[in-house]
Amino acid sequence: MITCYGKWDGLDLNRFNLETLLEKLSDFFLQSGFPSGGWSRRIQTPDQSLEALREAIRQLIRTGELLDEAEMKALHDASGRLDKNKLDELVDALIARLLKEGYLRAQPDDFGMLTTPQAGQGRIDKDEGVRTKFVLTEKGMDFLGYKALSQLLGALGRGYAGRHETEHLSTGVEAFQSSKPYEFGDTLNLDVNATLLSAIQRHGLRVPLEVEYGDLMVHQSEYTSSCATVLMLDCSHSMILYGEDRFTPAKRVALALTHLIRTQYPGDTLKLVLFHDSAEEVPLGKLAQLTVGPYHTNTAEGLRLARRLLLAQRVDMRQIIMITDGKPSALTLEDGRIYKNSMGLDPVIMEATYREVAQCRRSNITINTFMLADDPYLVNFIKRVTSIAQGKAYFTTVMTLGEYVMMDFLRRKQKKIR
Repeated sequence: MITCYGKWDGLDLNRFNLETLLEKLSDFFLQSGFPSGGWSRRIQTPDQSLEALREAIRQLIRTGELLDEAEMKALHDASGRLDKNKLDELVDALIARLLKEGYLRAQPDDFGMLTTPQAGQGRIDKDEGVRTKFVLTEKGMDFLGYKALSQLLGALGRGYAGRHETEHLSTGVEAFQSSKPYEFGDTLNLDVNATLLSAIQRHGLRVPLEVEYGDLMVHQSEYTSSCATVLMLDCSHSMILYGEDRFTPAKRVALALTHLIRTQYPGDTLKLVLFHDSAEEVPLGKLAQLTVGPYHTNTAEGLRLARRLLLAQRVDMRQIIMITDGKPSALTLEDGRIYKNSMGLDPVIMEATYREVAQCRRSNITINTFMLADDPYLVNFIKRVTSIAQGKAYFTTVMTLGEYVMMDFLRRKQKKIR
């Protein structure tokens, strides 16, 4: 059980910056199945149990990343050694604060009741009959999205965020320099001076001044377009192979986009599609818990699902942001079976993928691809996709992926509509 504390030897827990703790724990909560040893073909099930969370916080404290010198001193006993009991009390108090402030929630693990430890499934909590894991709430994910967005925009060197400006004018609440006669359906953002002037010009300056329907003038504002985006994430096995975790950085990009759209573009939508052997839409609220797998890459099915989701929305612009690291290697047949071939570029799979790309183009859906590998055959595949879709392709790395996606997203949103 976790006990709640208000103050703890030398540390006022009520004033402790939980956001700093949550930011430093982001790698723990965004685990994607990357093996801790690096090179491995085995997907490692993320351990987010109570004991694993405790150990992650203990490690932050031991390495001096969380507490200052005076606070660290309070954790030591008379002999100058780290007091394990004090450390555990502090760790439990911090977890209790994270739960109380709504950054985390506890839920039964998918493995349910356990009586003995099982490899790859974490430890059993000594004081619980059901193994509990701790996951981020929407508040916690929004904060990590904010931090990811701040880091990405900071790396860009300027404030890119803004509305989707166009050349067209409407009658919104942001005043522009000119006014227009009111028409049915306009927002009644009344230009009082222009309305009175129109009435005076019509009837002359007299009291009482007669204002008629035709005198009404309303402010014009810049028309801001709306955009629907589907973020397609490749979660096939290759995203954690070859000694590199490519999936977790992609999840961070999704968190940043979610925060950006919610705060800067409230009229926009963002949906998340995972593609692997097949494809599925995943609620953004489950983003942090996603891991890689199954093994293959069904790009055509991902595009088909993304197109269907976009066409269901009434917006001005539609786009797909696809993050992948491999060639298409699976295809959903008409009878629902999955055809798979990982050897080379299978012509059947490739042609089906190109057909879906062409369907997106005919539906006025832009496809921008971010490729996390640069093998020659992948370059040729992406060139063909870009040619058909008339979109863009970026060959990037996990270090620069977020910056590339953010720059492309914001440039498109700020582009004038002709």
